[in-house]
Amino acid sequence: MTGQHFLTLQLINVFDDRVKHASCMVDNRGRRSIVQSIMNIVSTVSHAGPHRTDDIAGFDSHYVLPGDRSLGILLICDHARNALPEAYGDLGLPASEFDRHIAYDIGVEAVVNGLSQRLGVPAVLSCFSRLLIDPNRGVNDPTLIMQLSDGAVVPGNRDIDEAERRFRLSHFYKPYHRAIDAEIDAAIADGSPPVLISVHSFTPAWKGLVRPWHAGLLWEDDRRCSDLFIQALSADPNLVVGDNEPYAGGLAGDCMNAHAVKRGLPHTLLEIRQDLISDDLGVSQWIERLAVAIEAMIANDQIKDLVQ
Repeated sequence: MTGQHFLTLQLINVFDDRVKHASCMVDNRGRRSIVQSIMNIVSTVSHAGPHRTDDIAGFDSHYVLPGDRSLGILLICDHARNALPEAYGDLGLPASEFDRHIAYDIGVEAVVNGLSQRLGVPAVLSCFSRLLIDPNRGVNDPTLIMQLSDGAVVPGNRDIDEAERRFRLSHFYKPYHRAIDAEIDAAIADGSPPVLISVHSFTPAWKGLVRPWHAGLLWEDDRRCSDLFIQALSADPNLVVGDNEPYAGGLAGDCMNAHAVKRGLPHTLLEIRQDLISDDLGVSQWIERLAVAIEAMIANDQIKDLVQ
């Protein structure tokens, strides 16, 4: 389907929907809403792809925070930001959708930056929204590029061709994963194979069900590192800590599977409830809580024991 045909169909759908729900006539407010919807769609179609390298000049796929590799820890942040290169516009979505978990993991970038600085350990963080392509999915995962995410249709991801899919893989997804591999390789070369700690956040409720956990540790087959965090965090009687909650770890091709499981490295995926790290105070509290726990693990040689 060409961009022009796609645009025509979308315009018809928008008008049909608006007129259907109008009681008598479309007022000025309704017309403005229609115009805004059309502008979003046109913006998306004008960048239907495949894109070129020049289209994303100046946009970094990731960044690396330096640290002491001998401490044996590498922090990873797959969903740090909700940003898109300018050439992609807003993927046809309202700005409000980029404030939701469908675009990024709220609060985690600040937590990982704070932990890296406090502990002096390296970290790799993504710079692109998971709406563009999800770095925590396998290359062949059908949710790698989402067309529908938690009720939100993503027009800019509809009907993308294979060339655009390859472009997103080669310019965003793969550079991020190469950076993780490079940090792991460097640590191993230095004689300190790292424990991988991937930091995410989750919504307080899902499909109408309240999630009682303040944090959860996810694991696949090797639960040793997760157990250390579960034990440390559960020492606080005010915290409800999930064991493979709010969902189970172990997704073929995801970040931990690709970089830790397949390489035989100890690891855990830490999920923090997003409302607990949505402001500076919450972020500071969780940096302190996690730093104290990890510092104790380092001091007690528990991190080194995991690797050995």
